[in-house]
Order: sequence, then structure tokens, then C-alpha cells
Amino acid sequence: MPTCQIQVLDSGYSKEARSLLYQAYHHDPTFRYVFEAHRRGYAQRVRATVRALVKQHFFQDLPALGLLANDRLVGVALIAPPQRRLGITESWAWQLRMVLTAGLRGTRRYLEYHQAIQACVPGDAVHMLPLLAIHPDFPEMSYGEQLLEAVHNWCAQDEHSEGVVLDSGNPNYQAFYKRHGYVQIGEVTIGPVVEHVFFHANPQVLQTATA
Repeated sequence: MPTCQIQVLDSGYSKEARSLLYQAYHHDPTFRYVFEAHRRGYAQRVRATVRALVKQHFFQDLPALGLLANDRLVGVALIAPPQRRLGITESWAWQLRMVLTAGLRGTRRYLEYHQAIQACVPGDAVHMLPLLAIHPDFPEMSYGEQLLEAVHNWCAQDEHSEGVVLDSGNPNYQAFYKRHGYVQIGEVTIGPVVEHVFFHANPQVLQTATA
């Protein structure tokens, strides 16, 4: 297995991050429904969505962690801190780019999905992971474990954060998250897909609860 390291990413990694996220989310069941995989141009809509999300994320100077294997980006996690987690989808610039590239219907569906997930979040003091992926060429679970552990450690440095929230409509990923300490806090039906919303408490919160 290649030597791996965790690195805080800046906009210089935008192109690599977009490519990795596109490959990971192209087959995601929720993306396939939201952006209508049965219609022509699906790949372009997913690519445009990932591009718009990554561009806005770095434009707003939000944190991102990368997992590098021999200097190749093989994993990425976009992180939305508690006080700024709604900033991207509330941006008119982002919404306009989405409408022009991913289409009005896809943009509306994505916003509805995003809002439904937000409604499951337990309060304001949590980090969100809007996009999280390991490159399909590196399917070993250890890569996902390293990235997830790095995300937990990074978020735990914020003493005001209670933990991390993410969602998944992929049964394989759901089992993976449960094995790593996530508990389900909600379900959201997105067309034919059931998105499961998970929460992982920060270490300080767990220590306080058991003290």
C-alpha cells in the first residue's frame, strides 16, 4: 500500500478534487435521481454540480482535507464548519451557476435534498460533510478509515463543535459509517432513494457524557 498523508487542501487542488469527486459521485444513487441519469447529459450535469460546489467551497475559504498516496490525491473531504455550513447553497452566485450548467430542475432538486438533510441536523454546533470521497481506483477500506479519522481529529479541535454529520444513500457506505462510530439520526426519501443521516460525536462530547 502506498504511503499516505493527510493534507489541508487549498484552491490549488481544485482540479484534482473535482475529478475525484466526479468519479465518486457519478454512480451515487442520490445524484442519479436528482440529476436524472436516464436523461441525456447526465454526466455533464454531475460534473457541473461538482465543479460549482468545489469552486464555491474554496471561494468561501471553507476547509477541505485530502488524503495523498505518493503525492496523488486519493481522498477528499469538504467540511462545512457549524457557523458557515449553509453558506454555499444560499449563495446566489452558486445557484445561478447551477441553473446555467446543471439545469433548473436539477438545481431545485438538489436544494430540496440539501434542505431535507439540514432538517435532520441536531442543532447548530456540528460540522457537516457535504462531499466525501475515496478515488474508485483505491477501494481499500483503510483509505476511507484514514480520511474519516483525519476528519474527526480536525473537527474535534473546535471545542464548540459537538460532532460531525454526513448522509449517504449507499448501503455499503452506511455499514462502513456505523462500524466507525456513527449513529443514524434521520432518514430522508429522495425519490426512490432513502438517504440515511448519521452523526459522530466529537471526543470531548463523548468524554463529557461518560464522566
